[in-house]
Amino acid sequence: MESAPVLLESKSSPINLLNEMQQLRLLGHLCDVTVSVEYQGVRAEFPAHKAVLAATSKFFREVFLNEKPVDGPRSSVFLNEVQVADFASFLEFVYTARVEVEEDRVQRMLEIAEKLKCLDLSETCFQLKRQMLESVLLELQSFSESQNSEEESGAAP
Repeated sequence: MESAPVLLESKSSPINLLNEMQQLRLLGHLCDVTVSVEYQGVRAEFPAHKAVLAATSKFFREVFLNEKPVDGPRSSVFLNEVQVADFASFLEFVYTARVEVEEDRVQRMLEIAEKLKCLDLSETCFQLKRQMLESVLLELQSFSESQNSEEESGAAP
């Protein structure tokens, strides 16, 4: 008698995998590419893993998959006009699926997501911008209603 197949699925494995990859990156272990970024004379280098970058960014996927065998594997990538803080936040997001940034940097994070073709970060930024806009609209609506009620109560005899 043959037994029925069962599904073994871990809910924690994806998060654990990301956490371990982030720790490896932070310690500089098994990193096979260095991304150099520069913006207005400020430059920094970030060790990373090609597989993680290629899996999360179509830009990096294209760069790494289009390497010429004659040149050998690429060990560095240079990004001009990318702020150091923004790329550091981008890396944190792709390695952890979360990053904390100031509200005024959300637009810049969206721009780097679009430049690097990172759909997950783009969608996350769009969702946050929509929530921020909805919050502002609710505040305006509340303010408008309070103004109207004040005018009505002031006009009543």
